[in-house]
Amino acid sequence: MSSFQIIVGSMLGGTEYVAEAAEEVLKEHGHSTKIHFKPNYSEINKENQTWLFCTSTHGAGDFPENIENFIHDLKADDLELNDLPFLVIAVGDSNYDTFCQAGKTLKNIMLDKKCKEISNLFTIDMIDIDDPEEAAANWIRSIIDHL
Repeated sequence: MSSFQIIVGSMLGGTEYVAEAAEEVLKEHGHSTKIHFKPNYSEINKENQTWLFCTSTHGAGDFPENIENFIHDLKADDLELNDLPFLVIAVGDSNYDTFCQAGKTLKNIMLDKKCKEISNLFTIDMIDIDDPEEAAANWIRSIIDHL
């Protein structure tokens, strides 16, 4: 089975629950996981791993504070992360024109690093979804055969 590094960007904690729901489904299917609520780029395993990002968007399309340093270090690292598989779950509110912008930006950063997107960015609109944790869990279940 695969090994997942779950990297969380959250301001108020809601996205942490989304990440934990995704982690639970991965574990149910025999995958190993490590969740990072305060991600440090230099400490996250890049070898034989899949990175799963769960992030909200803050302010005018910005990353949550807890993941800002990780993003800075990721962008500053001039090494390409060739074919590192990744997924992004972006949580947002479609009332804002920056809906899920942090997740979209993160996806583009990873693609610029030559990483391999396993599935299209998954967005959770807090206006339409009553249970974001269940939405994330169902999405993981829907793509589990590709992981």
